[in-house]
Amino acid sequence: MRKLALLTFITLDGVMQAPKLPEEDTSNGFKLGGWADKYWDEVMEQVKSEAMSEPYDLLLGRKTYDIFASAHKSNMNGNSDESPMDKATKYVVTNSDNKLEWKNSIAITGNVAEEISKLKSQDGLLLQVHGSWDLIQTLLLNDLVDEFRIWTFPVVLGKGKRLFSKDFVPKNLTLVKSESTSNGVVMSIYKCE
Repeated sequence: MRKLALLTFITLDGVMQAPKLPEEDTSNGFKLGGWADKYWDEVMEQVKSEAMSEPYDLLLGRKTYDIFASAHKSNMNGNSDESPMDKATKYVVTNSDNKLEWKNSIAITGNVAEEISKLKSQDGLLLQVHGSWDLIQTLLLNDLVDEFRIWTFPVVLGKGKRLFSKDFVPKNLTLVKSESTSNGVVMSIYKCE
């Protein structure tokens, strides 16, 4: 069976909406996007070494997929400079009929929780979920998460989409690793019990 890990950037008050770009997710009138930008470079170095150094596959919501795909356009058809994201199989939860252009992309439709349960029951690489708030809520409500890899930024926003919604089912976690960057972002890796 393969494991599923969430890789999430959150504020101190739990907001995960639009960490990198102001226009990334403006739903519900959110105007505070880009809150992680000043910390980004140092955090991404840690993310690469701690969470993305071994082969993995991606599980993404369609909006996050489109954002990532546009950032990787130069490698859409593959080349010798492929990043681990380019090489990964990308499972994309989507209702759109628009073609998935990024190499190694597979659409997931229908009963998402059931399809992801089937995917997890197969042999394969770790499934990493990046961003994808709607998808994460589905995963949490259906107890499909095996590991949380959370980067907490020294920022408080007071509003926005939070990682854990009011419908979250309580669960115990075991801290596997924690360390901080010099600019105050704390990485915490938890396994679900």
